[in-house]
Amino acid sequence: MQVKNKKIIVTGAGSGIGRELTLQLLEKGAHVIALDINGKELEETKRLANHNERLSLHVVDVSSDEALNKFKEEYDEKYSELDILINNAGIIQPFVNVDKLDMDTIYKVMNVNFYGPLKLVKLFLPSFLKRKEGHIVNVSSMGGFFPFPGQTVYGASKAALKLFTEGLYAELLNTNIKVTLVLPGAVNTNISKNSNVEIDSGNSNYKMLSSKKAAEIIIKGIEKDKFKVYVGKDSKIMNLMYKFNDKKAIKLINKKMNKKN
Repeated sequence: MQVKNKKIIVTGAGSGIGRELTLQLLEKGAHVIALDINGKELEETKRLANHNERLSLHVVDVSSDEALNKFKEEYDEKYSELDILINNAGIIQPFVNVDKLDMDTIYKVMNVNFYGPLKLVKLFLPSFLKRKEGHIVNVSSMGGFFPFPGQTVYGASKAALKLFTEGLYAELLNTNIKVTLVLPGAVNTNISKNSNVEIDSGNSNYKMLSSKKAAEIIIKGIEKDKFKVYVGKDSKIMNLMYKFNDKKAIKLINKKMNKKN
């Protein structure tokens, strides 16, 4: 679906990929409804967009059913039908094994990364089905198909989003509603800061894709109605490695991560 003149929701629009998606979609003539839990960061996105009149801001906690229901009511009052839903918001967990994670953190990661996108799809899919048109874009992760030690719950949340999106694609295959699954590799974002997770500076030498480039790849995939969009060479390579020999791939990544620690 071409994005020009389309109404598009972008979650996590206050930083990283979400901010870049917002800025680039505006440049392409879209109307963007930007959601983020951090109002200050949303205002910075607005400033970077030169206060574009096609941008509207909503401070929303996507992990809260109540907040999402309230947002849907506001949306119906203020805007016309939605064209594209981009579920981009996400957080990581602290870099510890499952036995050291408290349940509150586990629930938070699952609520932001999986149940939030699921809830938004449930809220807007009925109008897509009624109009027989729309596009759902869910941003999963390389961690959703490849296990990384210390990010097991994060990976589980992204794996759930991945399979949910694939199932949604299958259910909507005979409709005009498009579904895109985005699988980013390592992208230079503020996800650790926004997740209140400290990252060892020793890991900073890993070459990451810029948020700007990641957003370009995602938008190109949306406009081409792609089912799956792999963002970054590492995502493509890890996918092939895991399919070819999963045990060997896991041992390899364990070895590399142990060297960093």
